[in-house]
Amino acid sequence: MLDGLAEFGYWGLLLASFLAATILPLSSEVVFAALIAAGYDIWSCIVYATIGNSAGGATCYYLGRLGKTEWLEKWFKIKPEKVDRMILRLQRKGAVMGFFGFLPAIGDLMLVALGFMRANAPVVMISMTAGKFLRYLVIAFGTDRILSWF
Repeated sequence: MLDGLAEFGYWGLLLASFLAATILPLSSEVVFAALIAAGYDIWSCIVYATIGNSAGGATCYYLGRLGKTEWLEKWFKIKPEKVDRMILRLQRKGAVMGFFGFLPAIGDLMLVALGFMRANAPVVMISMTAGKFLRYLVIAFGTDRILSWF
């Protein structure tokens, strides 16, 4: 599926990044690296990937904000115990913990928990976007560096 998204260029990257930031177990890095290897502009790739991934992260946050753990369990298979544990961890850290929304597996759950506990939305969105931007920046220039060896 991800190979097919690379054929759509930047828009495929945006969609892959969005889907990867939701509960779905996808990796946008495959499409991201493929586009860089194909000669697409690095900065445009970073922007599209960051926008898509941030929109997916915002979706997780607002799903948590709905406050219905029954929905999270039914539709996304997130156990209420996991959400409760994450809320306890995040209560002292606050909305800036959204920065770590880029982390595999726990990042999505962290954003859901931040929404569930009604953390400050603008601060969560800004810190989350900053983390996702920095992640794609590192991946982009790492990929470019590796490709320069060949």
